[in-house]
Amino acid sequence: MSTPANGSDRILTIPNLVSFVRLIGVGVFWWVLLVDDNVALAAWFVFIIGWTDWVDGYLARRLGQESELGRLLDPIADRLMIVSAVVGGVIAGVVPLIIGIPLLVREVTLGLLALYLASRGGGTIEVRHLGKAATFALYGAIPAFYLAAAGFLEPLMAGLGWFFGTLGLILYWFVMFEYIGDMRLLLSRLESADGHGQVVEER
Repeated sequence: MSTPANGSDRILTIPNLVSFVRLIGVGVFWWVLLVDDNVALAAWFVFIIGWTDWVDGYLARRLGQESELGRLLDPIADRLMIVSAVVGGVIAGVVPLIIGIPLLVREVTLGLLALYLASRGGGTIEVRHLGKAATFALYGAIPAFYLAAAGFLEPLMAGLGWFFGTLGLILYWFVMFEYIGDMRLLLSRLESADGHGQVVEER
């Protein structure tokens, strides 16, 4: 059987390998933070994993290796890293509660809604550019809080953490309501779909 030209069902691709490495990095982050108790190194793990987010997507497009698995792994890696960094930071007293708690509430809320959508057969929603911008802002803020706690250029890192953390938090909550609108649209399409429950996505 020949492989479809777009490789949508492929698993063993270079972009997917990059995504798997990023997922493994989340586990290493927890080891470095909680077992090794190295806040500074944990900060660099968050920064590197976060700012390599574009690599898998770029390679997928460049190599023609876009896949359904890749579209699933990329946001999962982002969500796991953000949640891990925030939870770990709150536990370690690194991330301020006024930033950390609203971030976690947003993640739990959107995660539950996404599970509900999937249970209804609605699939997944497309990642919005504003959502990516919010994620990148947080990938700048969280390592900055970690580095400030580790004593690395503390005033500068703390200032950057508060600036990008506040910006990312506002964008994160704003785009959540846009995602909720996307979910409602998918659910309404489900209700008007044919007897097989198939939904045709608009491109």
